[in-house]
Amino acid sequence: MAINYARLFNRRVTPQSQPIPGSTQVRNSNNGHSWLVDDWTRLDRFLILGAEGGTYYIGEREIVKQNHDALIRCIKQDGLRAVNRIVEISAAGRAPKNDPAIFALALVVTHGDVPAKAHAFENLSKVCRIGTHLFHFAEYVNAMRGWGRGLRHAVGHWYTDRGMDDLAHQAVKYQQRDGWSHADLLRLAHPQAPSPQHDAVFRWLLKGADSLGEREVKRKVRGEDRVARYAPVGELPQLIQAFEQAKRATIAGEIVKLIGEFDLPREAIPTQWLNEAVVWEALLERMPLTALIRNLGKLSSLGLLKPFSDAKRLIVRKLRDGMALQRARIHPLAVLVAQKIYAQGHGDKGTLKWSPVTAVVDALDEAFYATFPNVEPCGRPVLLALDVSGSMAASRIAGSCLSAREASAAMALITAATEPEHEIIAFSAGAQGYGGMHGGGEPGITRVNLSPRLRLAEVIKRIEAIPMGGTDCALPMLWAARNRLNVAGFITYTDSETWAGTIHPAQALRQYRSEFVCEAKAVVVGMTSNGFTLADPEDRGMLDVVGFDSATPAVIADFVRS
Repeated sequence: MAINYARLFNRRVTPQSQPIPGSTQVRNSNNGHSWLVDDWTRLDRFLILGAEGGTYYIGEREIVKQNHDALIRCIKQDGLRAVNRIVEISAAGRAPKNDPAIFALALVVTHGDVPAKAHAFENLSKVCRIGTHLFHFAEYVNAMRGWGRGLRHAVGHWYTDRGMDDLAHQAVKYQQRDGWSHADLLRLAHPQAPSPQHDAVFRWLLKGADSLGEREVKRKVRGEDRVARYAPVGELPQLIQAFEQAKRATIAGEIVKLIGEFDLPREAIPTQWLNEAVVWEALLERMPLTALIRNLGKLSSLGLLKPFSDAKRLIVRKLRDGMALQRARIHPLAVLVAQKIYAQGHGDKGTLKWSPVTAVVDALDEAFYATFPNVEPCGRPVLLALDVSGSMAASRIAGSCLSAREASAAMALITAATEPEHEIIAFSAGAQGYGGMHGGGEPGITRVNLSPRLRLAEVIKRIEAIPMGGTDCALPMLWAARNRLNVAGFITYTDSETWAGTIHPAQALRQYRSEFVCEAKAVVVGMTSNGFTLADPEDRGMLDVVGFDSATPAVIADFVRS
């Protein structure tokens, strides 16, 4: 019998279990075939999504190693560019967590060439903006290299370049983390205090409040030991003095007074006073938005957040201040996580419980949309396709309580709120790659009735209810073709671990273009920091972007519009 070579070597229709003939596709983590993203895209994915928890197919240790190796290649290729990208994403608050940027900067100061290391040292304060960040950096660096002169000099400048108010705030609010303290870093860096006041703070950090009297220093003078007596160093900033007073407080009223007079942060309050409602009420007035969002459950459990209360009105007003949210670099994921946890009335860890206040839940919904920059709509029909396969349910976004499956639905709502012509579908292949598991006559497709007017908690609930199956990322294009829909942009939220279909997504897109919309675009929104993409690097009408980058909705709109 004659061999049908077209079935064995078909560039137009190829099962996802095989690579497209003549392409550069590689085997992905589930024996399907996708393209590898380049190292610079992998850098972006890592900076924004991190690698906490790994993915369904790749363990945390292995995915960290994969990203580590890609980052090293970027640093070796162009260390200055790597530093600039790290600073750009970190400083703009585009990532849910800053830890990946700190880790990447530590890699530069370990593996970069001399100019790259110098550039990293110069930008240390832009990435490590607070004491906790600096402690993380010290821990990462300490695991990779020794403390040379350049590193000590950079850490020293982190302290000496700060004004007194900022230095006092860092000293009091961020006292230690990862086994590191300010005293540890000062002993390593040996910074030269630029003023008597800096000297006072450094001495307080090193030895405590009792070290600030007259100093006696032994010196060798003509071979004899002599004692030189110096005047007292500068006075401690008022914030540090208030912190010392708080340690000696015996009633809650003293703490409240210190908070009101000196703006003591929550971290400076002795633990025994953090179950007092009057203390939290005093903290609330000037509490930073990040801390406010993180402590909503605690405030409710103490009875401060209740209907018609002043505290409730203040919090709702703060959460609805879009400009303040963006100035504070509040990331959308932080709001989404806070909304999910607050609405359920209990934390994911511990025993704390509370009764959610409806107005606060609604304000968190509004805050989620406000944390994204304004997006100019593309004004064209877009199909938002959510991968709800099993692997998406098992992957966590930046180590949060949200799965990639849930987070993709929330991301899609930003585009849905902007674009007047949109449709949202969820897709997941059935067993052995065949559709029909969701009913309704649409193989593998579930039409999702999601609206930006829905609460985020309801959106997540609806997505969680959709049955899971295998991954076939060609389904959105096949579904649009089958229903003869005119789609200008396919926006697929996925981990790109596609394997279950009889045709590759890029081939399905080309077929759709030939039959319906010849210039249809496709955007792949990568929801994990693995190394795969559905986007054909040779196709100018396909784009790979990073999920939960706060800049992504604007990039999508620009690409589809162009």
